[in-house]
Amino acid sequence: MSVPNPALDAVRTRIREIESADRRSRGALPFAVEAVDRRLPGGGLALGALHEVAGGSNGAVHGAAAALFAAGIMARLNGPVLWCLTRRDLFAPALAQAGLHPDRVIFAEVGDEKTVLACFEEGLRHGGLAGVVGEVAKLSMTHSRRLQLAAEGSGALAIAIRRWRRATEAADFGQPTASVTRWRVTALPSSPLPVPGVGRPRWLVELIRARAGDCADFELEACDEAGRLALPAELADRSSEAWPGSLRAFG
Repeated sequence: MSVPNPALDAVRTRIREIESADRRSRGALPFAVEAVDRRLPGGGLALGALHEVAGGSNGAVHGAAAALFAAGIMARLNGPVLWCLTRRDLFAPALAQAGLHPDRVIFAEVGDEKTVLACFEEGLRHGGLAGVVGEVAKLSMTHSRRLQLAAEGSGALAIAIRRWRRATEAADFGQPTASVTRWRVTALPSSPLPVPGVGRPRWLVELIRARAGDCADFELEACDEAGRLALPAELADRSSEAWPGSLRAFG
């Protein structure tokens, strides 16, 4: 059994306070959806930090929803965005529909995930980018710490989109990382219309990990042309007490 050391505990507490103060100084990017923002420390997605997003399953539809969720976040920032990937399946017009015009995006297509992580980190350290997105299957604690430190240093927003070629690789998403939040996005049937047609897409957005915050589920309308999410009309009229999203656990 280790012997308590008050002096060492005090130093550790002070280090945590300094680190927390530095993160807060970068500010936060609100979703402008009160039900979501009040679950996040700082009232929004922390800037200068690493966040993870994955689709609700291995299906292409859910994977696309995760990518558009990330695109909508980046669309609401000012400045260029670096997007690092290995697959040639990113559909630029779809990003534009989520508010992220392709003219703002620098695409870095590389041969393997090791290079994706290297470009991801280098982009975060560059200092001239609003945000960096990297598509990876695996993300170790070591790599996530390097990305988190790089994001903290430049203030850029970092999003790791977790994608898998095999179902067995999905288990890695449950492993601990240094990311500040972790999200899972699942496509739902679109909003109903009073006339025949296809309404605005809907997602089940799960905040499955939030450092110093709550975890919860939200049913939301997908990003519009400005990257904004919205509550479905039938839910927006309800009081906060009647909000159907479930509060689940501390991250």
